[in-house]
Amino acid sequence: MEKELEYSVNLTGVSFLLYELKQVIKLEIDGLNIYEIKDKVIQENIFEYKFTSSLKRIAPTIVKRMEVLDETLKEMVLKEPLETGKAINLYAIMKTDRLFFEFMDEVIKEKLEVNDFVIDKKDINEFFTSKAEQETKIAGWTENTYNKLRQVYFKLLFESGILIDKKSGTIRQLLIDENLRDHIRNIGDIAYLKAMGDDEVLL
Repeated sequence: MEKELEYSVNLTGVSFLLYELKQVIKLEIDGLNIYEIKDKVIQENIFEYKFTSSLKRIAPTIVKRMEVLDETLKEMVLKEPLETGKAINLYAIMKTDRLFFEFMDEVIKEKLEVNDFVIDKKDINEFFTSKAEQETKIAGWTENTYNKLRQVYFKLLFESGILIDKKSGTIRQLLIDENLRDHIRNIGDIAYLKAMGDDEVLL
């Protein structure tokens, strides 16, 4: 990763949010800066949420995800098929959340490399335990925090298309669009393709 992100629990309050990402990209295309985007999202309820508190919590996260995307990726989110948008959104989440990237890289990628297509709570628990042994900050999190993160991770896997059956925990390799793969390779982010389990880079 370009710079070392701090470990955080921000994902406990948000989720996949692809629709919301598309909305903020459109606002930027309309000429708004990040501060104006956040303000417009909240003041005009761009996401059509029931509670303003949800808008205030989520708007900064979505803007951060948008900021890690270059112009090509932003355009692809809006114009390419849904599956491509999902892959780019997953990439943005990994770019903005260190722990989730490490989960994808150390758990999902490794499972797919050995053709292990099932994930369960034990896998995530072992990941958290390992991280807690390495990082005092993570070790200080409550069991409730771990439970929330576990729920969010499963949700992110499902909405991205990696987890295809919640009950059995069956996962699959994402089918990454060739143009998207080439672009991410060219900007030096092949590690994120590998973490997503892209079959072309795992070979």
